[in-house]
Amino acid sequence: MRYVYLDKDNLGKFFDLLKEDYKIVGPVKKENKFVFAEVEDVSEMSLEYIPTILPPKKYFFPQKEKLGDFNMGDTKMSQTSIEMQPTVIFGAHTCDIDGIECSDAVFHKDPADPYYSKRSKMITVIGYECMFQCDDCATCVTMDTHNPKAGYDIMITDAKDKYILHVNSPKGNEIIQKAGELLENDSEEKIKSYLVKLREEKMKKFKVSLIANYNELKDIFDGSYNSKIWEDVGKRCVSCGNCTAVCPTCYCFDIYDDVKLDISGGDRTRIWDSCQLKPFAEVAGGENFREERSSRQRHRLFRKFDYSVNKYNKFFCTGCGRCTRTCMAGISLIDTVNDLTKEKNNV
Repeated sequence: MRYVYLDKDNLGKFFDLLKEDYKIVGPVKKENKFVFAEVEDVSEMSLEYIPTILPPKKYFFPQKEKLGDFNMGDTKMSQTSIEMQPTVIFGAHTCDIDGIECSDAVFHKDPADPYYSKRSKMITVIGYECMFQCDDCATCVTMDTHNPKAGYDIMITDAKDKYILHVNSPKGNEIIQKAGELLENDSEEKIKSYLVKLREEKMKKFKVSLIANYNELKDIFDGSYNSKIWEDVGKRCVSCGNCTAVCPTCYCFDIYDDVKLDISGGDRTRIWDSCQLKPFAEVAGGENFREERSSRQRHRLFRKFDYSVNKYNKFFCTGCGRCTRTCMAGISLIDTVNDLTKEKNNV
């Protein structure tokens, strides 16, 4: 919509202005890792960070949430009323914003999830563009999530002595209007030209880790279902579920009812679930459609590089690298995809 400059010395004032109307959550250092947490002052945030333990998905789709109450004999459940303070997610990286777009594709699809939709309306996303690669686990360049494209209200780009703010939505525009005195205007053409130069410079700091390019990934997975590589990955996997717990695009959940002692009714709750856990694909009679760890690992990556493209026309891997960083068995998404690529190309 428009571009403006923010002097770096005014970032604190900009933050304080936001705090008047919003709860603010941002990246906070926790020992040697980072988490998204509520912050009261801009100094609490670390805008230059390796992806947080959990993605900002948790604010749209909580790890555990009560869906409603029910009474025995009733055919309908009373939905939980979601009381949520307007919230700004400050400093989300472009890979995590892409993850939010993936979640939107799932939960806004008709019939839309009312809980997710309500939270989405209350959340404003202010992104922070990565100007260097997080670490060797990231594949954001291949997945084309290293540059801002969509899904945010405002994007902040470090332009050396200033920040460039790209205003990308009516919600973002309202904030910019209120912050008018803190901002500097210039011609859109000049700012865009400067952004092009900044991004050309930053690409020298990014590493391409995947052998295949973006357009080749779908074909590689189309022919890899029966690959023996899955057996090797399965032998190493310990089925801890860490990879799916930290993934910004995994959306599977389980639902359970907590019945009152007098059996008059109860609560219905949903919690995150994982396709990497053995009971996930188990059905009545004890049959399990994915009993082997190799089939569960294959299913996880097919949901990132194949099934999601067929259903949503979008890869559900954002290149954030969380699954590789958190794997207890040292399984690397990069190594697995590269091995599949080599097999496909008979290398």
